[in-house]
Amino acid sequence: MEKIKEIIKKACTKEVISYIIFGILTTVVNIIVSYILKAVFKIEGNIASTIGIICSILFAYFTNREWVFESKANKAKEKWEEFGKFILGRVLTMIIEILGVYILNDIIHIFYGIFSDNTAYLINKCIITVIVIILNFFISKFFAFKK
Repeated sequence: MEKIKEIIKKACTKEVISYIIFGILTTVVNIIVSYILKAVFKIEGNIASTIGIICSILFAYFTNREWVFESKANKAKEKWEEFGKFILGRVLTMIIEILGVYILNDIIHIFYGIFSDNTAYLINKCIITVIVIILNFFISKFFAFKK
């Protein structure tokens, strides 16, 4: 039990907790922007979703830069480099997510036959999403906002 407490204590740093909080807020930004564009402004769903994703990635960049990883970049060139690395990391994890969901659902068919097709898809999507969230943290910490 002490080992588990020690692991939790090491994992629950200010940085990790901030990342989780701003990650939740990033998701909220995505959903709210997408919903308002679709419901209020009658923008087509895929376009509204794409704009929501873009807004949430920008929100994630600025919150991660300022409050999660506390970037020390001051010059415009340094900030643009961080931004480029952040976007590159998000593109990479988006590709990983697309491929991961495809592999689990369409090639391996994991959880299919055990659960309904929709439930199997959701489980697989959640598994890949957790992997992507973890990858995004490490890409941001050690690549985009490297100190």
